Amino acid sequence: MALNTVFSWFIKKRLHQIDLFRKYPLEVQHEVFVKLIENGEDTIFGKHHGFDSIKNYEQFNQQVPIQEYDDLKPYVDRLMSGEQNLLWPNEIKWFAKSSGTTAAKSKYIPVSKEALEDCHYKGGKDLLSLFINANPESDVYNGKSFVVGGSSTINPLQKDSYSGDLSAIIINNLPFWVEWRRVPDKSVALMSDWEDKIEKMAQATAYEDVTNIVGVPSWTLVLLRRILEITGKDSISEVWPNLQLYMHGGVSFKPYRAQFDEIMQLPKLKYFESYNASEGFFAIQDENDSEDLLLMLDYGIFFEFIESSTYKTPNQKVCTLADVEIGKQYVLVISTNAGLWRYVTGDTITFTQTYPFKIKVSGRTKSFINVFGEELIVENADAALSAACEKHHIRVIDYTAAPVYMQNKESGAHQWLIEFEEAPKDMAAFTSTLDLEICKLNSDYEAKRTANLTLQELKVEAVPRGSFYAWLKSKGKLGGQNKVPRLCNDRVIVDEFIGFLKSVKVNT
Repeated sequence: MALNTVFSWFIKKRLHQIDLFRKYPLEVQHEVFVKLIENGEDTIFGKHHGFDSIKNYEQFNQQVPIQEYDDLKPYVDRLMSGEQNLLWPNEIKWFAKSSGTTAAKSKYIPVSKEALEDCHYKGGKDLLSLFINANPESDVYNGKSFVVGGSSTINPLQKDSYSGDLSAIIINNLPFWVEWRRVPDKSVALMSDWEDKIEKMAQATAYEDVTNIVGVPSWTLVLLRRILEITGKDSISEVWPNLQLYMHGGVSFKPYRAQFDEIMQLPKLKYFESYNASEGFFAIQDENDSEDLLLMLDYGIFFEFIESSTYKTPNQKVCTLADVEIGKQYVLVISTNAGLWRYVTGDTITFTQTYPFKIKVSGRTKSFINVFGEELIVENADAALSAACEKHHIRVIDYTAAPVYMQNKESGAHQWLIEFEEAPKDMAAFTSTLDLEICKLNSDYEAKRTANLTLQELKVEAVPRGSFYAWLKSKGKLGGQNKVPRLCNDRVIVDEFIGFLKSVKVNT
C-alpha cells in the first residue's frame, strides 16, 4: 500500500508538470535550449562552435551545423577511449549500441547520467503516469513489470566504459525500487545469446504475476508464444490474468495488433506506444486507443525539424516547434543532455496536432521507396498491409520491400517479400488488394500506377516461416531493438535476403 500511495503522489505531481508544457510548449523548449547551451559552453564542441556567444536560437542555427553520426563520430571515438568534456561536461561512460537496421556498421550513442535520469527513466515513469491518468481504476503497479530487453557488453577500449543495447543500459542502472518490481532477474535479462535468453526469460516469468510488459512487438510475440508452450495454456489471459498494459515501440504496431489480440485474449488490456531510441525518449501515447503521441518537451531535449522534401538539398528548411505544420513530414533533429548537438536521428515524423503537440512516426530517412517518384513511406506501407490482411483474414509475421527497376520497355514495380502466419489462399487477390490500399493512401503511387505506365502492380512473394528470424540470426542481430528494414530504395538488402534463402534451408 505504501508503494501505491507514493506512486499516486508522484503521478499527480508529474501530471501537473506535463500540463505545463502542454499549455506553454514554446516557453518550456526555450528553457531547455538555454540550459543545454549553458551546459555545453565549456566542452570542446561548445568552444569550437562559440557557445559562449549564443544568446538565441537564430545564433545557434547559424553557428552550429546540422550533425549526422559521422560528424560526431570523432568525438564519440575519443569518449570511448576515455577522454571527457568533449560533447557534454559530465562523465560519459555508457554508449548505446544503435541497431536500427541490419547494416553491419554500428553506431555508439553517448548516454550521460542526465540522459538516463531526466530522459529515459522519466519517460518510463511518465508512460505509466499517462496510462493511469487515462485508466484511473488500474492497479498496474501491484504486479510485476516484464521488460523484454537487450544485452550488454563491456567496451574493450576503456576499462570503465560500457556499451550495449539501450534497454540493457537502462536495466543496468535502474534504481532498487524499480528493480524490485521487474522480471526477469538481471542475470537473465542481460544475456547475450538471444535464443537461450528467450528460453530462460520464459521459464523465469511464466508463473509471476505480470501486470505490464515492455518490449518490441516482434520479439515479444516470440517470447509469449514460448510461454504458452511452457504452460500449456491457450492464451496469455490464462497465464497472466492481471495483465493490463503492453508498452510497445520500435516498429509500427499495426502489422502485429491482430496477433496480439489473438494471443492475449484480454479485452481490457491496453496497448500504449512510446517513441524512444538510443538518442532519447521523445513521445508517449497519452490516451486510450490513440495513434497520436504527445511530444515530451521537458526531457532535456531541444527539438528541431527539417521539412523532408528539402532534406539535404540547397534549400533545406529547418524550424522549431513554433513553425511546424500539421500533416507535413519532417526529419527529426535533436540537441540533448548527452551532448548530441543538432543531431539527425534518421526518423521522420508528422504532426497530428499542435498545442499540445502530438506526432506520428512516419518512417526513416533511409527507409522509403522513391525510385519512380512514388514517395512510399513506412507509414503508408504498414497501414496498407494491415488493411489488406484484415480484408483477407490473414496475419503477417514480417516483411520487406524494394523496387524492381525498369528494363527495356517494361515498367517498374515494387517487390514485397512477406512472411505470413499462413499464406493467402488467393495470392493474386491479396496482391491486388494491397496494391489498391497503397493507392488509397498515397496519391503519388496511385499516379505512377496509372495504366501501368511507370509502375506495374506490385509483386508479392511469400517466404517460408522463420526466414527473417534465420536471416537476422545469421547476422548476429537477434533480439533487442534489431528489426527487419521495411522499405529500401535500392535492392541491396532484398537481394542479399533472397540469396540467403537460396543458400540455407529455413526451419519452419
